[in-house]
Amino acid sequence: MTIHFSFLVKLIALVSSATRKIYEEYFIMIFTDTHTHLYYEQDLEKQTQLMERCFENGVNRLFLPNVDVASIAMIDGLIEKYPDNCFAMAGLHPCDVKEDYLSVLDEIYQSIAPRKIYAIGEIGIDLYWDKTTLGIQQDAFHKQIAWAKALGLPIVIHCREAFDEVFEVLESEKDEKLRGIFHCFTGNVAQAKQAIDLNFYLGIGGVVTYKKAGLDAVLSEIPLSNLVLETDSPYLAPVPFRGKPNESSYLIYIAQKLADIYQKPVSEIAEVTTANSVKIFGV
Repeated sequence: MTIHFSFLVKLIALVSSATRKIYEEYFIMIFTDTHTHLYYEQDLEKQTQLMERCFENGVNRLFLPNVDVASIAMIDGLIEKYPDNCFAMAGLHPCDVKEDYLSVLDEIYQSIAPRKIYAIGEIGIDLYWDKTTLGIQQDAFHKQIAWAKALGLPIVIHCREAFDEVFEVLESEKDEKLRGIFHCFTGNVAQAKQAIDLNFYLGIGGVVTYKKAGLDAVLSEIPLSNLVLETDSPYLAPVPFRGKPNESSYLIYIAQKLADIYQKPVSEIAEVTTANSVKIFGV
């Protein structure tokens, strides 16, 4: 039996707090990982184990960002196995924007029509590894935002050491069609509010569990209604797995940290962030 997740989220949101407790006893909490590269694991047995651990922890919805041409087939392979749980994006990661980016973009764009895509991502600007490609990263970013607007899709932004540059692009593209997720948000309060004003949700991952990151202080000034959960697996594992390969099943540790920050039950964190993901992706 396939659970219609968006219906269940809306149903639970409508009931009283007392009735909600009853629902929570009979329904598994629905967690949504809005950003995972679980498909990188190409050992099918290990991949199955990763998915089984997700289901054991209530992580039933996984959104898969594309990074390059090669990742398209890997994403499709995982979705073929778990069509009710895994959802594809299409895009060129800024670190993969090279001299041949125009032809690569064309190949990725051609892959969209025959497939069901829920976002354009992950796209953006990354100046951590190579600042010399800023110009072509900006151009690729603009072009992929245009795809999203034409297709009526959200974008999922990768931003590393490039807040000013990313916001410059977003401000120039600002309109009623621009929307999405600021993936792996690690900025300050002002940057968080600017992203929200531009119609973006903040993707919160394992970094929120790192003591020196200071993200908990930032989120204390940002409503839960502006957040979604993510792991970015296999990267950025939350405490107590920091330094080890991350996996989507660890999303519950991120949810628990948000529960501590907002002084709310984990079930409410799951409910609100999954409802937000439904608003963004339409599924």
